[in-house]
Amino acid sequence: MKRVGAHVSISGGVRNAPLNAREIGAKGFAMFTKNQRQWKAKPLEHAEIDAFNENMETCGYRPQDVLPHDSYLINLGHPEAEKRQKSLDAFIDELQRCRQLGLIYLNFHPGSHLRKMSEEACLAAISESLNRALEVTEGVTAVIENTAGQGSNMGYRFEHLAAIIDGVEDKSRIGVCLDTCHTFTAGYDLRSEAAFNETFEAFERTVGFAYLKGVHLNDSKPDLGSRVDRHDSLGKGKLGWEPFYRLMRDPRFDEMPMVLETIDSDIWVQEIKHLYEAASTGS
Repeated sequence: MKRVGAHVSISGGVRNAPLNAREIGAKGFAMFTKNQRQWKAKPLEHAEIDAFNENMETCGYRPQDVLPHDSYLINLGHPEAEKRQKSLDAFIDELQRCRQLGLIYLNFHPGSHLRKMSEEACLAAISESLNRALEVTEGVTAVIENTAGQGSNMGYRFEHLAAIIDGVEDKSRIGVCLDTCHTFTAGYDLRSEAAFNETFEAFERTVGFAYLKGVHLNDSKPDLGSRVDRHDSLGKGKLGWEPFYRLMRDPRFDEMPMVLETIDSDIWVQEIKHLYEAASTGS
């Protein structure tokens, strides 16, 4: 089964995320566990945790159907040790919050070298940060999201993801989320059947589907290889609908969160419905 949904709001508390997901017909979803624009947040209260778990059960969601995202402030590859430590502390807190909520994944952007260190040194720093974070936490898998490669962001090549994973000691707690817009603007074509197959053959060869834990479903405003991160609604950007139809028919993407981060939340219901219709009708 495909688990399509969207990155839903936690306005009013994390307890509302499963309710918001159900409202749009989602079978999986993403969320923040706190205000993503702040380094620190109040600890989760027991009542909030209990209400979240109750709503998860009521709405029929399992822990593996949810792909929480950490704060965009975090940079596990920061070239300055003090600032990297600040990011590491925040990342550990995010892992612990997921654990408190009974969730098993935490999606994160790998990090940026800020043009102050080499790509190789940055990738090694990200792996070391992950090792330190995983050593003091339990039960939650850190899920690396590939990036568009905008600015000095790492993770835009499959080889970057593989290098980070290679440097992580506990391979059972590391995974990958592929964003379709990021994949495309990083230079991996998805538009034709041949290009789609070639891209995912490269992913299997370099990283491996065994590490894939989720997908972000986004069309792209910029063109192939532009290394610019600007999402668009499905079918309205440079990718068009066909790659998303192929994803919906491909069993390699079953039973993992497939999350819309498209720009118009007012049409998420229609986008989700259309994806499921395409999967069932073949067009």
